[in-house]
Amino acid sequence: MAEMTSVDDLADPRLRDYVDLRDVQLRQAVEGERGIFLAEGEKVVRRALQAGHRPRSFLMAPRWVESLADVMAEQDAPCFVMDEASIEQLTGFHVHRGALAALERPDLLSAVEVLHRARRVAVLEDLSDHTNVGAVFRSVAAFGFDAVLLSPRCADPLYRRAIKVSMGTVFALPYARIDHWYGGPALLRDAGFTTYAMTLADDAVPLDAVDRDVDRLAVVLGSEGHGISEHWQRECDVRVTIPMAERVDSLNVAASAAVACWQLRGRRDDPRP
Repeated sequence: MAEMTSVDDLADPRLRDYVDLRDVQLRQAVEGERGIFLAEGEKVVRRALQAGHRPRSFLMAPRWVESLADVMAEQDAPCFVMDEASIEQLTGFHVHRGALAALERPDLLSAVEVLHRARRVAVLEDLSDHTNVGAVFRSVAAFGFDAVLLSPRCADPLYRRAIKVSMGTVFALPYARIDHWYGGPALLRDAGFTTYAMTLADDAVPLDAVDRDVDRLAVVLGSEGHGISEHWQRECDVRVTIPMAERVDSLNVAASAAVACWQLRGRRDDPRP
């Protein structure tokens, strides 16, 4: 059972994992150095624990202790209880869902391991916005894709904001970074994947006209500003675009991912690996 401890000193060293959560660059450095990530909100914390992630500590307002008591009963990490005003002062933002957990960051799978068991994957190249990464994970999970592959510079799926927007689906989907990004198309090809690059290129095929009845399929989405790199566009098997009204030339990358994953989803009777 998690040990409940009331804390009123914001300088208490036991709370250091929760300081200045709004500072993205600081948090990325701190969390990488300490090997942790933060989960926010009762549902997200619950899903992280149910997925087997090991908590280092919890921080929550009194009214949230009871709602998470069942899952915390199985943990031996300390739970620090503070009033909501103090939590806001400590973290630098209003934790309106009242519960936080610092959890041990897991070792990443390799891209080869992730692809071995996947049939439908999303590939994200240099998405820098954590909100977009979280939204893409949620769509990927919703439409039955099996995994996500990330470029080396893609935003961290285990950053607090990405986890929150994904509603914890980052805990359910296998994902990996492709360290040698230039060789990524060949890696997918060797694993038997047909690759579909989402692009505004003149020769792009309308998304609703492409063949989705392939054994293994990867949809590739590029950065919010520049889209997919020329190398990946050239190396992918098919360049595709979302047909839309003339007055709109493109969608946000998270919206594009949702449309693409729905259109390219596997059949309901398609056996999973």
